[in-house]
Amino acid sequence: MTDEKPLEEYTVKQLKEMAREMEGIEGVSAMKKDELIAAIKVVKEIPAKEAKTKPLKVKKDQPLQTIATIKEEIRLLKEKRDKSREERNKVSLGRLKRRVKKLKKKTRKMAKSATS
Repeated sequence: MTDEKPLEEYTVKQLKEMAREMEGIEGVSAMKKDELIAAIKVVKEIPAKEAKTKPLKVKKDQPLQTIATIKEEIRLLKEKRDKSREERNKVSLGRLKRRVKKLKKKTRKMAKSATS
């Protein structure tokens, strides 16, 4: 693929293929088109245009997440979840459970894409 046309004109499938070939981008299979474009621009150091969409999740200053860092975050959230359970705070408990579930799913996808 050449860089003749802007990234926005590529399909999601083409963007995922490009992102898999680049170093420093993990979790490609779970990303949406906007996230893929943002991640590719960060790696290629292309300045992002001011967009009306939500701010980008991937920042150049932040280190990319690894499975180990996500698992550490899961451990911390489980501790908070246990405290919420003791306090009988159902709202907080539900949010923490969903967050842990989401992070576990992310680690599984990252591990699967690493083996592929």
